[in-house]
Amino acid sequence: MSARYQVTGTTAVEISASIESGIRAAALPPGAALPPVRALAAELAVSPATVARAYQELRQRGLVVTAGRYGTRVRPRPPVAARRSALRPPPAPGLRDLSTGEPDATLLPPLGPHLATLAAAAGAPVSYSGAGVLPDLVEAARARLAADGVPADELTITGGALDGIERLLGAHLRPGDAVAVEDPGWANLLDLVAALGLRPIGVPVDDDGPLVAGVRSALAAGARALVVTSRAQNPTGAAVSAQRAGELRELLAGRPDLLLIEDDHAAELARVPLHPLAGATPTWAFLRSVSKPFGPDLRLAVLVGDETTVARVAGRARVGAGWVSTVLQRLVLALWRDPAVTELVDRAAGSYERRRGALLAALARRGLAAHGRSGINVWLPVADETSALTALRDAGWAVAPGALYRIAGPPGLRITVSRLADGDVEPLADALADAVRPAPGAGFTA
Repeated sequence: MSARYQVTGTTAVEISASIESGIRAAALPPGAALPPVRALAAELAVSPATVARAYQELRQRGLVVTAGRYGTRVRPRPPVAARRSALRPPPAPGLRDLSTGEPDATLLPPLGPHLATLAAAAGAPVSYSGAGVLPDLVEAARARLAADGVPADELTITGGALDGIERLLGAHLRPGDAVAVEDPGWANLLDLVAALGLRPIGVPVDDDGPLVAGVRSALAAGARALVVTSRAQNPTGAAVSAQRAGELRELLAGRPDLLLIEDDHAAELARVPLHPLAGATPTWAFLRSVSKPFGPDLRLAVLVGDETTVARVAGRARVGAGWVSTVLQRLVLALWRDPAVTELVDRAAGSYERRRGALLAALARRGLAAHGRSGINVWLPVADETSALTALRDAGWAVAPGALYRIAGPPGLRITVSRLADGDVEPLADALADAVRPAPGAGFTA
């Protein structure tokens, strides 16, 4: 814990509020260690049970995590905004940043012409009573999903994939329920699960998606929901294969107690075929966002599923945010209909595939077995994340630490290829080879 911050309080509520205040003020930064329960209890002259209750409340709200012998620490991204947290620090001079997980901005479609067309064609302002999901968008979304074999009779719109997942989990689960998530998996999802007070159960993955044995184990441990990334899995690039999809469907068949959520965030950017699990369980949902192919600022995702599940999500939105802006819906529809945009997205998909393949091949030539079947990321197993990250920064490269994406899986590094120039592939591979001692064993399963 930072020596500059003193926890105060005589009750569990006061102690947890004091720690939260320290997180907001950045006096307790992400990863900061909290005192052991007995040590803080002695310091505050309260019982160890009081401190334990405070820590438990913070854990349930996703602010801290207990990491075995490493004690209780502030989560890497706790669900409370620290002062100035919205300001991203500028990159260090000369450091090539491959840690962001964002698409290449130069390969995103220009929005200006479509916005100008929408402005020229704008009619009367949309009223509260007249807002909602646009029928034209529904028709277009159904056609796009049907082409990939996803049933889309029931459909609604959410403010992005993570917003949809949050609404789905909130509609079906309660704090303390267990959720099966990929391990390693999407850091934002792990943070969301913690913030909702849910209990994550890690499911190991390989290049073909979640391992069947891992899903079976999670179900036996009481998982009430399962979240699967269809393609371009973050951080590993895994994509659910036809064989794996069949095996998972067989395992999940007839599980009325399980909410199945599929996230196809890569959508048009994925050049591997989609093998959906949609409908494998009576309660299911499939999400496809537009952020990766069309731009991170376009916060819109199509959500389909069984009638009850979609109705719950749509109904909850109606009494909260209300609807996704119809201006945004019309913009997305215009992008979908523009052949030039379709061509640009296809070119982006090819560019990512070429960059990813080049890096994987360069690493293989240096004896490093990395992973990246699809998407914009490459996952490299390592023996020690900290030493590898330090060596890479000294060599002028920044990549993402695997700890952000892991529950119980072995260490690794996530490398985003969207900013990787052709001429940088070999120098980066050299730097990785110098920095990394490969972890024992193959793959990235636990």
